[in-house]
Amino acid sequence: MKVIVMGAGITGVTSAWYLAKAGHEVFVLERNAGAARETSFGNGGQISVSHAEPWANPSAPLKLLRWLGREDAPLLFRLRADPDQWKWGLQFLRECTSARSRHNMIQILNLGTYSRSSLQELRAETGIRYDHLQRGILHFYTSQKEFDAALEPARIMREMGCERQVIDRDEVVRLEPALAQIAPRLAGATYTSADESGDVHLFTTRLAELCAQRGVNFRYGVRVQALRTEAGSMTGVEIASETGGYETVTGDAYVLALGSFSPQLARQAGVPLSIYPAKGYSATLPVLDPALAPEVSLTDDEYKLVFSRLGDRLRVAGTAELNGYGLALNPVRCEALVKRTLEIFPGMSRPELAQYWAGLRPATPGNVPYIGASKVRGLYLNTGHGTLGWTHGCGSGRAVAEIIDGRQPEVDFAFTGREAMQPAPRLAAA
Repeated sequence: MKVIVMGAGITGVTSAWYLAKAGHEVFVLERNAGAARETSFGNGGQISVSHAEPWANPSAPLKLLRWLGREDAPLLFRLRADPDQWKWGLQFLRECTSARSRHNMIQILNLGTYSRSSLQELRAETGIRYDHLQRGILHFYTSQKEFDAALEPARIMREMGCERQVIDRDEVVRLEPALAQIAPRLAGATYTSADESGDVHLFTTRLAELCAQRGVNFRYGVRVQALRTEAGSMTGVEIASETGGYETVTGDAYVLALGSFSPQLARQAGVPLSIYPAKGYSATLPVLDPALAPEVSLTDDEYKLVFSRLGDRLRVAGTAELNGYGLALNPVRCEALVKRTLEIFPGMSRPELAQYWAGLRPATPGNVPYIGASKVRGLYLNTGHGTLGWTHGCGSGRAVAEIIDGRQPEVDFAFTGREAMQPAPRLAAA
């Protein structure tokens, strides 16, 4: 088949890779001058299967009320005269029940486990390098209240097959000596040894090169303007071409992998997607003293920050701002990233050397992405991954390619659409 993939971020490029591997003719449409230039550019770097607790959980509503008006709040709602934002917010609150939160956690965990295995297989097959480390992810807590609240989600994850072990401060320092400076303040931690970290931008650009070697045709600098349908089926994609003119690109199947920009296009085809942009921030600091910088990837759950060592750099990322599609940097939120980093790792770097970035993460109310067939024949979805696009990227691309190919993905996940085959039950641990 001829397959048109819209978007060259992590989910679009992995979709193209697995489709090409299955023997399909693949064309990728991307508005930027290269792959991974937007949300897949500067994220936190974690392959974090252990980060499976959704934002929408029973404790979220009270936290949101407590954070209102704080410019440095981990999750900041800026209320706007935007019906999409209000609708998304109401759906978010509905996902905060214990039952919905547990259901969503299962989906996120199963997809993450499958995706991490897919990434490891791809890495072994291709030899791709992207400053990756296989040293696990350590969630640490400087608040006793936050640590106590993390114990139940960690227990549920262990029941589901994710080995997120509870450890004490001595074990924390043994695993990551760079945390010794704040050891007296640690309330506790959890550790998942199977998790990984790496540079998503480097991975995606190098995988795009491998895709091109397999015959994938990338068209950069083109903007998808509209999805064309007739009688419930896709007939083409209208694009503004490299030269500024308009043309229609046609294929046998189409994959929508445009992140936060997916809902507007899907709506044209009569496919409603509950996705709203959550602006995330990152700061990249040069490591001036390697002995003071972590190598284990870390999650600071109290501040909703993650830290990943990428070669001679330390990436700190996090926070979420629901404020439309603007990408302007908020100095208060930027400075909060570096302040917390150097509070934990004093002497590791200097604040004036930080390089800041912001990206729009395509968030669904329950943090579960849309993967699979849509109700429009020939249109497939691979979008809405929120903060877990890097974690779920390879598994999502592999699964959507298998669905298009008429095969059954080997993961227990709630795929979308009438054409998506129901997979056999499979535990995350498998």
